[in-house]
Amino acid sequence: MDLVMGAMGNIAPKLLQLLRDEYKLQKGLKEKVQSVSDELVHVNALLRKVAEVSWDQLDEQVKIWLDQLREKSYEMEDILDTFLVRVEGPVPSDKKDGKLKCKLKKKMDSLFSLFSKAKARHDIAGAIEDIMKQLKEVDERRARYKLDDVVAKAAATSRIDPRLVAMNIEVNKLIGIEKSSGELSNMLSPVGNDSTGKIKIVSVVGVGGLGKTTLAQAVYDKLNPTFDCKAFVPVGRDRDVKIVLRYILIDLDEKYMDVKYNILDERKLIKELQNFLRSNRYFIVIDDVWSTETWNIIRTAFVENDSGSRVIVTTRKREVASMAEEVYYLQPLSDDDSKMLLYTRLYGGEDKCPLNHPAEASEKILKKCGGVPLAVITMASMLVGKSREDWYDMCKSFYGGNEGQQIHDTEWILSLSYYDLPLYLRTCLLYLSVYPEDYLIEKDPLIWKWIAEGLVEIKTGTSLFQRGEEYFNQLINSSLIQAVESSDGVIDSCRVHDMVLDLIRDLSKKLAHHNRPMKQTQEDDDMGTAKVRSLVVLGCKLDSWFLHPSFKLLRVLAIEECSRASAEDWQGLRHLGNLLHLRYLGLRETRISELPEEIGKLKFLQILDLERSGVRLLPSGVCQLTQLLCLRGNHFTKAPDGLLKKVTSLEELRLNIDNLDDESKRQFMKDLGNLSQVRVLSIYGELRGGGMALQSELVQSLDNLHKLQHLRLVDYNFDGEDDTCK
Repeated sequence: MDLVMGAMGNIAPKLLQLLRDEYKLQKGLKEKVQSVSDELVHVNALLRKVAEVSWDQLDEQVKIWLDQLREKSYEMEDILDTFLVRVEGPVPSDKKDGKLKCKLKKKMDSLFSLFSKAKARHDIAGAIEDIMKQLKEVDERRARYKLDDVVAKAAATSRIDPRLVAMNIEVNKLIGIEKSSGELSNMLSPVGNDSTGKIKIVSVVGVGGLGKTTLAQAVYDKLNPTFDCKAFVPVGRDRDVKIVLRYILIDLDEKYMDVKYNILDERKLIKELQNFLRSNRYFIVIDDVWSTETWNIIRTAFVENDSGSRVIVTTRKREVASMAEEVYYLQPLSDDDSKMLLYTRLYGGEDKCPLNHPAEASEKILKKCGGVPLAVITMASMLVGKSREDWYDMCKSFYGGNEGQQIHDTEWILSLSYYDLPLYLRTCLLYLSVYPEDYLIEKDPLIWKWIAEGLVEIKTGTSLFQRGEEYFNQLINSSLIQAVESSDGVIDSCRVHDMVLDLIRDLSKKLAHHNRPMKQTQEDDDMGTAKVRSLVVLGCKLDSWFLHPSFKLLRVLAIEECSRASAEDWQGLRHLGNLLHLRYLGLRETRISELPEEIGKLKFLQILDLERSGVRLLPSGVCQLTQLLCLRGNHFTKAPDGLLKKVTSLEELRLNIDNLDDESKRQFMKDLGNLSQVRVLSIYGELRGGGMALQSELVQSLDNLHKLQHLRLVDYNFDGEDDTCK
C-alpha cells in the first residue's frame, strides 16, 4: 500500500511462519528461507530510509527501482499466501452427507490433501529460489544507485493529547472567530424585534482550510435554539444530491431514518422536505457546496413561509456564493490571532510560551501559513516537542528553492506534515483516500481494515487492535484527520479535511499499479478484477451487482451502506468461497439477509463485520473460521451451534443466542471462557431463562476473561422488558 514499501513489510513474518515444523519444508529449504528473511531485513531498513524523502525529490532512477521492487514485493507475498492456503488442507465434509459417504469423502480428502500439500511444498521450493534471485538483483541495483546515502528520520507519539478536545473547542470557537461570528450573526438577524419575515440565505466564501465550516458551526450553535427545527449537512464534491436531501430530512426529524424513505427520488425528497418546512421556522446550514448545479437543486427545497427562516451555505466557489442574497467573505486570521492559535496548540496558551521559544523561526512559519487556521494547526502539530534546530530546518525547507515553493502554501505545509509522519502512519493515512469527501469514518471498522491489509505491525504485549488504536490516535494528534466525538464524549470516528484528502489521493495515484498478483489463466490476467486486493463499495445499489469469480486474491471486501430493492434471494456473494485470501468481510448497513455456507472455506478470514446488516442467522461454516479476531453482528444476528469450539482467537464478539436450545446455550457460555483474548463482548437473547446453570457457566467464563474491557448483556425476554447489563 505504501509508495515505497509495497508489501515488503508483510513478507518477512510470512517467511518466518514457513520455518515452523508443521509446514515440513524440503531438506535444505529452511536455510534458504532464513537467508531470504535476513536479506529482507536489510532491504526493509533501506526502504525506510528512502521513505523519509519526498517522492517528488527522489531521483528518477530511484523511482524506477522502487516501482520494480514494489511490484516484486506483491508477487512474493502472493506466492507465500498461495502456499499457505494450499497447505491448510480441505474444508471439512458437509454434515448433511450420510455417515458412509462422509467416511469415504474423508479418506478421499485425506489422500488429495497429502498429494496437494506435497506438490505445494515442491512449488514453494522453486518459488523461494526465484525470490532469492530477485533479491540479488535488488541488491545489485541498490549498489548501482547508491541508495545507502539517503538519510532517515522518524518520530511518533502513541496517545491522544488529553487536551486535544478542549483545545479544539477553544481554538475553533474562540481564537479569531469572535469578529466573524458576530458579523455573520448580524447578517442573519431580523430587523428590529420582529422574528417573522422572509427567508434569508447567506453564503460564506473563502479558500480551503480558512475555517468556513468552523464559523458556520459556531453561528449555528449560537442561533439554532430560537428556531423550530434545524439541520447541518455537509455536501462536498461529487456528493449525490439525493443523499444530501435525505440527510437534511434526518437532521430535521429522525422519523426520516426509516428505510421507506431510501427509495424516494430527488423530486419526491424535495417535495417531502418542502412539506415539512412549510409549517416550521427553520435554520439550515449546507456546508461545502462545490457547484452551482448542486446548489440550485438543494435551494428549491427551501420554501418561503414568512416565518423568518435562515439558511447558511459555505463554499470556496464565488459563483456559488453569489447565488445567495448576501455574501460573507471570510478573511484569514490576523497576525496576532495566528500567533495565539500557534501558541495555544503548542503550549496551551501564549502566556505559557517558554523563554527559549524560537521567535524568529516562529514568525517565518506564521508568515508561510498566511493566516489559514488549518495550516497553523497542522504546522503546530508537526513542531510540538521539536528542538530549536528543527524549527530553523523547517524554515529552510520553505526557502530552499525546492519544488514546494511552486505549490500552494497550505498544500505544501500539509505535504510536509505527511512526510513528517512515521512510515507506518503514512500508509494508514493513505488508506483513507478510499473514502468519499466529508465521509464519517468509524474508528473500529477502519482499524480492523488496517489489520486485514497488514498495515498494523505486531508489538509484543499489545493486541493488533490496540496497536491500531495507537495509530489512529497518532493521526489525530498530527491534525491530519479530524476527531469526531459520539454523544457520550468518546472519539469513535473521524473525518478527513478535503485538502488533506486531495493530498493523499494525489499520492495514492502513484500506487495505481501497486496490485500485482500472480497470473492465473490468461482470461483472468486480461481482466482488471484479477489484480484487485481490496474492494471497498460505499453507498451503491447492489441489485445487479455480483462478486466476480476472478477476485481470487482479494484481501478486503467491504460493502457498506449499500441498498437493494429486497434483502432476499440475492446471489451477489455466491462466489465468496473462492476468496481464499480474504481477511476482512464487511457488510455494514447493507441489505443482505444471508451468507453462503461456503464462507467456511475462508480459513484466513480475521474480521466478519455484519453490524446493521440484514443477516439474521450465521451459517455453520463460520464455525470453521479459526483465525477470526472480530465477529460483529446485530442484536438479532443468531449464532450457529458450536461456534466457539474452534473459534477461540476472538478479540470482539457480538451475537444473539436465542436460537440455541438450553444445552447449547450452556455450552456456549462455557466456551466463552476459552476466549482469552476477548476485549469486547456483547451477548443478546433470553439469558436468564436457562436458570442457574446457564448463569453459573457465564460467571465462571467471565472470571477467565482477563483482557475483557467492554461487556454488554441484553436480555429481551426477562419480565417482558429489555433488560441491559453493561
